[in-house]
This record gives sequence, C-alpha cells and structure tokens, in this order.
Amino acid sequence: MSRLGDPAVALLAARSLRAHRTAWAAVFAAVAVTSALLGTLALALGSAGLGHARVERYAAAPVVVAGDQEIRWTATPWGGEPTTQTAALTERVRVPRAAVDVIREVPGVRAAVPDDTFVVREQGGVVSGAQAGAVADASGGEPGAGARTRTGRSWEAAALAPYRLVDGREPRRAGEVVAGVGAAAGSRVRVGDTVAGRTVVGVAEGPAALYFTEGEARKLAGHPGAVDAVGVLAEPGVPADTLHARVRAALDTAGLKDTAAGQSLRAFTGDGRGDAEHLAARPARADLLQLLAAVSGTVVLVAVLVLASLVAQALHQRAAERELLLSAGATPRQVRAAAGREVSRVAGAAALLGALTAVPAFLGLWSALKGRTGVVPDGLELPSPPWLFAGTLVIAAVVVGLARLVALGATRRSGRPGKGVVRRVSGIALLVAGTAAAGTATTQGGEAAGAAAGAATVTLVAGCALLGPWIARAAMTVLDRPLRWFGGAPGRLTAAGATAHSRRLGAALVPVVLVTAFALVQLSAGTTMERAAAAQARTATTADLAFSGTTAERVRRLPGVKSATDVLRSTVVVARTQAGTPRLDRLPVLGVDAAGLAGTLDPGVLSGDLSGLARPGTVAVGADMADSLDAGPGSTVELRLGDGTPKRLRVVAVYERSLALGEFLLPKAELAPHMSDPYPVRVLAARGPSPAGQTPAGQTLDGRAPDGRAPVLPEQVALPGAELNGIVSVAVVGAIGGLTVLSVLSTLSLIGAGRRGELALLAQVGASAGQLRRMLGLEAGFLTATGLLIGAVVAALPLTAFAWALTGGLPGLAPAQAGLIAGTVVVTVAAGVFLPASGRRPNR
Repeated sequence: MSRLGDPAVALLAARSLRAHRTAWAAVFAAVAVTSALLGTLALALGSAGLGHARVERYAAAPVVVAGDQEIRWTATPWGGEPTTQTAALTERVRVPRAAVDVIREVPGVRAAVPDDTFVVREQGGVVSGAQAGAVADASGGEPGAGARTRTGRSWEAAALAPYRLVDGREPRRAGEVVAGVGAAAGSRVRVGDTVAGRTVVGVAEGPAALYFTEGEARKLAGHPGAVDAVGVLAEPGVPADTLHARVRAALDTAGLKDTAAGQSLRAFTGDGRGDAEHLAARPARADLLQLLAAVSGTVVLVAVLVLASLVAQALHQRAAERELLLSAGATPRQVRAAAGREVSRVAGAAALLGALTAVPAFLGLWSALKGRTGVVPDGLELPSPPWLFAGTLVIAAVVVGLARLVALGATRRSGRPGKGVVRRVSGIALLVAGTAAAGTATTQGGEAAGAAAGAATVTLVAGCALLGPWIARAAMTVLDRPLRWFGGAPGRLTAAGATAHSRRLGAALVPVVLVTAFALVQLSAGTTMERAAAAQARTATTADLAFSGTTAERVRRLPGVKSATDVLRSTVVVARTQAGTPRLDRLPVLGVDAAGLAGTLDPGVLSGDLSGLARPGTVAVGADMADSLDAGPGSTVELRLGDGTPKRLRVVAVYERSLALGEFLLPKAELAPHMSDPYPVRVLAARGPSPAGQTPAGQTLDGRAPDGRAPVLPEQVALPGAELNGIVSVAVVGAIGGLTVLSVLSTLSLIGAGRRGELALLAQVGASAGQLRRMLGLEAGFLTATGLLIGAVVAALPLTAFAWALTGGLPGLAPAQAGLIAGTVVVTVAAGVFLPASGRRPNR
C-alpha cells in the first residue's frame, strides 16, 4: 500500500535529501528569491489597495459634501456583457453654492461651512484661482519677479479642522489675513506684518496657509456660484452615519448636481473625506495599482518559468535513480510521493525564508517611494496594518504548491508516446504566437504597442523554453565540426557530450536566453522611448526665452518680444475602444495661445492649421491618437476635461510630436476654466527686433537676466505617474534581473553537481585536468554565445515592432548597457559551469 504516510516514502525522501544537498541548494535559493519577490509585490498591492487620502482640513467635519472626482463609462466589448470603466479626475469638481443652503436645513446639522482652496501668489498683488491671469496682468512689475505661492482659504473654513488662533484675532475686513503656523514659521510672519499686500492680524494652528474673510475668499477663488466642498458639522449627539443619511437624502431630493459633468454630489465620511482634500491622491493610487498589477503579471510569468525549469531539471537528473527504485520494487506512487515530499521540504523552508525577507524589502521600497518628493502625493496614505503581512505566508504557500505541481509532472514516467511531439508542437505554436504579437505591435501605438511587445517577449521565451533541447541540438549541429576540428580532444568531448545530453544543454540554455531577452527588452524599450520623446521635445521647443511666475500677456509687453504663449498643463479623459475592449485613458495635455506659437512651439503639423486653435471649441490631435480615434481636420472628438466636463471639440490640426507634447493641444481659454489653478507653468517667448534705445527682453541694463527668466528647457509633458513608474520599474527590473541571473547560476550549478561522476570517469580514462577545464570552457562559451544570440533574436522581434510603432525607427541601447548584459551573462555562466566542477565529492 502506498500512501503519503508510508514509512518507505519518508525514508526515500530523507535519504534523497541528504544525498542531493547541493542540487537542492540551487532550488532552495531560487524558491527563496521567488517567494521574496512575489511577497513584496503582494504587500505593495495590498497596501496600495488599502490606500486613501489623508484627512486633515476636514477632521472635525463628520460629513463632507463634494463633487464626484471620478467619471464612469459603460460600453459593451466584442462578444461580451456591458462593462463600466472608471477614471479619476485631476482637477476640482465643484459643488453649486445652492447646496450650502440645502444642507443647512437638514435636521442635526449645526453648521454647513463652504470651503474654497485657491493659490495666493505674492507678486505685486494676490493671484488666485480662475482670476490668476487677470490679476497678474493688472499687478504690474517684472515678469516672475520673486513670485511665491501660498494656499488661501476663508477663515470660516478653518473650523472644519479645527485650526485655532494662537495669536491675534480673526480677519474682519478685506485686506486682513490670518497666517497658518506653517506659513508663519517658514517666513517668520508675525501679527502686524504684511503678506501678499494684506495685513497679518492673527496666527493660527495648521499648515502654511493664508485665511481671508469669507467675502474676499469667494472673490479670490474666482467661481462665486460654486464652492470646492461643504463641511458639515453635527449637532451634539448626532451620529455620523445618521447625519450622512440625512444629508444624502436632502441632496437627492433637491436634485443638485456638480458644476462640471452634471453628476450627483458625493457625501463623504471617514477616510473618504480625504478625497475632497487631496485631489492628487486618488489618481496616484489608481496609477500605482495599475503599475503594480502590470509588473506583477510579468514577475509571476518569469517566476513560474524559472521555478518550473529548475525543479524539473533537479528531478530529471535523477531519472536513472527513480528507474532503479522502481526495478527494486518501489511503486510509482511511492516514488512520486517521495519526490513530492523532498520538494515540499526544500520549497517550504525556502518559501518561508522568502516570506520573511519580503517584509523588509517591502518596507524599503515604500520608504524609497515616500522619501522622493513628488513621487507619491503628500496626501496619499499607504497603510500597512499588521494583518497585511500575513499575505506573505499565502504567497509562500502558493510557491510551494507550484513546486509540488512541477514535481508531479516531472516524476511521471518519461518516454510516453507523443510526449516529445506535444512539447515540440506547443513550443512552435508559442513562437508563432509571439511573432504574431510582435507583428501586431507594429500596427498599434503607445501603450497598446508596449503591451503587445511585452506579450510577444514572454511568449517567445516560453516557446524557447519548450524547444530548448532541439534549439541546443540545432546549435550544436552548426558548431559540431568546428569544435571537433579546432578544439582538439576537449572540443570533441564537448561536441559528444552536447549531442548525447541535448536536454541537459537545453535546460542550461533557457535561463541564459531568459536573462538576455528580459534585460534587453526592459532596458532598450525605456531607452528608445526616452530618446524619442527627448528628441521630439528639443525639436518642438523653438522658443528663445522662457519665463516662470508670469503670463504671456505681460511678457509680450517687453521690448524685443515677437511672440509669447502661456503653457498650461492639465489632463483629459478619452473614452475609446481598443481591440474590442472599452477603456478610459487619462492623458496629459497642454493649453496654449494659438497666436503665440510662432517661434515658440512647433508640434510638427502633418495636416490642418494650428491657427484654428484661436477659435473656441477646437483641438489639435497627435497622429497616433488621431489614427486611434479615426479623426482628422474637420472631424470632432469627444473628451472629458480635467474636471470631468464633457466637450465635443473640432479637430483643426494633426501633429507628429505627441511623445513630447501629449496627444492633445487645446486653446488656453478652453482649458483654463476647468483647472483648479489655471496659472501658466511657464511662458515661452520668441525674440524680435527691439525698438531703438530699449533693452532686449531677457536682458537688463547690466546684462543680467531678470528673476522671472528661466532656462529654455525642451517642452515635454509628464506622463501620469512617470516618476513613480521609473522608481518601481527600476526596483522590479533589478529584482527580476537578479532572479533570472540566479536562475542561470542555479541551473548550471545543478547540472554541474549532477555530472561530477561523469567528470571523474573522464579523468579515470585518461582526460587531463587541463583538458577537462578546456572542455568546460568550450561548453561555457557555447552556452554564452548561443544564449546571447537567441536572447537577442527573441528581444529584437518585439523591440523592433515597438520602436517602429512608436518612432518609425529602430530600437536603441546604450553601449554601456549592452556591455553590462553581455558581461553579466559571461561571468554568471562561467561561475555556473566551473564552480560545481571544482568540488571533489560526486553525487552531491
């Protein structure tokens, strides 16, 4: 009777573990690293999933009413059921001021406090909200001279935190402000000082901010008919859930909608109140989740490939041992159970070690993200409750289960009819599918091209893994005669060993191909995109001067300025169907002055005329997006602006430099009313002839640049979460690169440990130590050259398709990066081949 508790099974497993310690050490290392990597990603996904915006300004308000900072689109994919896609909005969705009166009438409401948050610019006057440009133009002074920004609010809204006075009194009339402790500490502001043309009459708790009277705050906010949010304070004894239900019912009864997309207003409680404070938190969390999910898919596929190859090789090397056990009377079930117990013990201990290692790795990654300014918004909380860390144990169990499944397949009797045919057919099918995916990438653009190229890489590597023995045999067929003719006795030994053990050679070749292809794709794809975007940005930015802290209207008044354009940065949301799947994409956009583009910004117009942007309701579209939307000059496109407002815009031009300037260019007047802070991030200007006797723009009488002039850096949009993407990608690429390098070393060490008896026999029949070393060197050279060549071919197909779709050219890779990849492969293969052979004890 053969069952898992059979003493014979326990004895076989224990003896085998002791007899094959070296082989199992290689598996142990790979399983530990895999468990640590997957555990780290699981913790990151869990923390991001629990993430929320921090509640600060509204801590004392149990309910906060605000606009819905998310839009939804329902569509039906090909052959499927209707699905709803969502996208977070980056600009403020405001609440009609009438909602304040409705909420004040709700039973249990002690106060309904309207809150507006705006930007105060200290530059000869106060500049804020939708009035930013107008006030700046009227304030006079040199462009950008010492511009400084602060947050402005009404003093009434300070009660929602609450922030209390620590000195002085509240503002009672226009021209008076209360400064937050943060503002006071940072600039040594005291009661009686003048800030932004206002007199400081008090200092309050809380962050850097200036608090105005309610009337002046409403004026400076620039949207008198709407407010950013309404904080609701409860009567004593009224629970938050009761108050929320009453406020929600009152809003529904009144039928109030937001001022942008006309969606129902939201009533937030608990952590949800933070969404009304920190607009960047929700989009950043969505970007982080999407990035981690995409990265996790790649990591899982690589990890499965590595583990499956390594565990299968460890068991395959003992096929003769298993046959002997079967001949001695052991049942097939006992042999499989013993192998499964071996794998479970090794993988269990390794996975547990990896799970423990995942905790500090996760904490280190999160610390790096939070430590970099601007990567994760200040208002985004990424909690790590103690129970979350138990997830690493679940991942460890999954890794052990995967190893058991591989063991089950590897210990079945080999040589069954059709088994080799199925493997060969499957491998060829994967290669065909990978090539087709690469071909698909050439017809796509942007993210779709990247996704198709990534799928092609994984599919091609998997196909090579299945076809490893045949690829090795074919490569050796090509090199057989050169090795026999020019390699002497070591060459003949190498050729004979490779011919006799093509499966072993194929197993050694797969991780080399994997590390080469993966490293090439990851490094070259990023380099190709960065170079193309930077080249487009340099070509597109034709301005002679750049200014910050001012507006184009003021710059145009300077002597010698021929043209100038404001540059506003915001986002839009595009609803479209790609490959039959509905999707909502949030994309960066620029707002510009059509009259000021000459000599400052050249998007590379392919058709149409940018002068059409001088008219309202127009847009210029990048070539890739125009193809995706089937749009051209004269057609219309439907967009959602940054605050969710739907717009149907007429296309006036199609341009080519969308990697640098984004997929859409909008008139400044179209974009500004839908931005939380519509002040230009900078002004680009072109020089012209200066009137006689006047100093040219960009140069004062003593030859120094005015404070507002900035270097004319190439204009380039920042993709959502670009810096975050960069940090996470570097960390994950390094981790996966380490895993694949470890896979090469472990596989070769495993194979080397299994052939010590073979090397000893060769030594006994007359092969010298030098000949054996040269034979191993030729094997290492064969593996290195073949692995690099096949890995380069596997990477070249998707990379070429990706680069062609993105830039119309070929992929690029820095020579230093190419040298790093080749050097890493050479050193790893050499270590994997020579180190195991240096041991003296066979069969370990």
